[in-house]
Amino acid sequence: MSLAERRRSTKAADVTIGRRFLALLAGGGMRHGQVVGATNRLGEHAAERPVHFQEVFATLYKSIGIDPVHTTLPDLRGRPQYLVDNSQYLPMPELV
Repeated sequence: MSLAERRRSTKAADVTIGRRFLALLAGGGMRHGQVVGATNRLGEHAAERPVHFQEVFATLYKSIGIDPVHTTLPDLRGRPQYLVDNSQYLPMPELV
């Protein structure tokens, strides 16, 4: 396969993969056995309840007892950095 053919196939794969993912979460007192959100008929894009990765991280932090909204860690210059974007992404209410 030539370089041009590989580039074309990679671009085609990027288009067909879309913006969706699967995450399996267990333990930590979370409500389990749920599907959160839905995709369109072809499975290309989120049709209901799109979930951001930071919501998943906020949910994981909350499940282990860390407040994701107010907890900060210092960066290399000593400035406080929130664990997730402050108050924009909250723990997923479906799971906590």
